[in-house]
Amino acid sequence: MTTTLKCAFCSGTGKDPFDLLSQFAHCLVCNGTGQVETEEPMKKCVFCSGTGRNPLGARISCIVCGGKGFNHCSCETKCTQCKGTGKSSDGLPCTRCSGKGLS
Repeated sequence: MTTTLKCAFCSGTGKDPFDLLSQFAHCLVCNGTGQVETEEPMKKCVFCSGTGRNPLGARISCIVCGGKGFNHCSCETKCTQCKGTGKSSDGLPCTRCSGKGLS
C-alpha cells in the first residue's frame, strides 16, 4: 500500500529549494507536484531527520530517503551498529541498516 505525502525536499512547493538551475525549476524529487508516494509501513528518515535534504551539506536530496523524508521499513529494532542514528562514524549512511536506523 502506498501513501501520498508532502514532498520534504521542497516542503511541498514543487520548486527547486536551492534555485540551482533557475528560480523556475521544478523540484527533482516530486517533479513539481509537491507530493511524493512511499510504501507503508514507513518511518521518518533518521539520516536527514525527515527534511529530505542531504545532511552532509550538499544541496541535494537525502541519499537514504531520496528526498521524501520517509523510508519504507517494517523493522522495529534499532540497528546495533549505528544505535539508531542511521550514520556511521564518518557521517555517511550506516552500512548495516543502509541509513534507516532500524534493522
